[in-house]
Amino acid sequence: MNKRVVVTGMGVISPVGNNINDFWNSIVSGKNGIDRVTKFDITDFKATLAGEVRDFDATLYMDKGEARKLDRYSQYALAAVYQAVEESKIIDKIAPERLGVYFGSGIGGFDTMMAEHTNLIHRGPKRVSPMFIPKMIANIAAGNIAIKYGAKGPCLSIVTACATGSNCIGEAYRAIKGGYVDAVIAGGAEASVNPLGFAGFINCMALCESDDKDRASIPFDKERCGFVMGEGSGALVLEEYEHAKQRGAKIYAEITGYGNTCDAYHVTAPSPDGIGGANAIKESVADESNIDFEKVYINAHGTSTPLNDKTETMAIKKAFGDGAYKVHISSTKSMTGHMLGAAGAVEAIAAILALKNNIIPPTIGYKVPDEECDLDYTPNKALKTDIDLALSVSLGFGGHNACLAFKKF
Repeated sequence: MNKRVVVTGMGVISPVGNNINDFWNSIVSGKNGIDRVTKFDITDFKATLAGEVRDFDATLYMDKGEARKLDRYSQYALAAVYQAVEESKIIDKIAPERLGVYFGSGIGGFDTMMAEHTNLIHRGPKRVSPMFIPKMIANIAAGNIAIKYGAKGPCLSIVTACATGSNCIGEAYRAIKGGYVDAVIAGGAEASVNPLGFAGFINCMALCESDDKDRASIPFDKERCGFVMGEGSGALVLEEYEHAKQRGAKIYAEITGYGNTCDAYHVTAPSPDGIGGANAIKESVADESNIDFEKVYINAHGTSTPLNDKTETMAIKKAFGDGAYKVHISSTKSMTGHMLGAAGAVEAIAAILALKNNIIPPTIGYKVPDEECDLDYTPNKALKTDIDLALSVSLGFGGHNACLAFKKF
């Protein structure tokens, strides 16, 4: 089978907005969602900045009793999914066995893990909560989504670090394209802004240690020095086109390709030749002919780490040749920080909205050009231009590479 797949609903919880409209208006205007950490005492930490979710009220999406049984990452997931499902109006218009959930997290219930480990050490094993495991495990957001919406089709939680959200969407696309399901709730969530998360990333020399929020997450800038941690969730409802058409669903875009490769090189560093990322990009556009590169937008992984941005630039050049210098590129991580397992889903949403509105979001904070990063990164100001094809690239620890391709419907 070779069915068409469209996007019929989207939802987001992010450092720059907790719904689609606020998120889009923020990234188009170049709003910086990064600031000093407020979720814990940052005094003894070298890195002090994060893209925190602010003004989040879980009870807008669930009752207090349900919220208490969920780690923060699952609350973000269910909130984003609520928005996407409400917008799509898919529930009650699909057989439960034909609705799937592909929803992941890079780490899972990190806050719960910290809290219950503290209970174990200071209060003993009998004081560890019976809800510890059901709140902490990385698949439980997917499980709770399926339970809430009665989705009895395939339910998977893919864990591929920073490529998690993209892989969940891509594998959902393949499941619908192959005729296994008619619709999938797909995406990713993360809530790792806590002391242990910060200590771990600082000590593996991944986080930016600048205290200037406007010069911290600066993808492709020569002075970049590490990523800024973000958090939140992105959710999409993917649906088989004829099914969506029959019920008169609103359609954002069509997903037309997906590439999924591995560097097989190093646990944290990207392969210096960029070939894994290049192959993921090429695989995502394998069915495209006569690409007009001037009408292509790439939402880059763009983490603001020295190796990632240089290698990703190389990957784009290897994928598109001279056309790489014509495509429009930006990294919305300059505004949200790196949302880890949620990044791919939130950035797919940004790519779809850019495609729909013909606006390239900017890469903010960009000041100092890098001769090794010499493509068009849309510095500091959004660009109004025609877009026919939007790509979203994700590159994760472990060498995971993913690329999603979207076209105007």
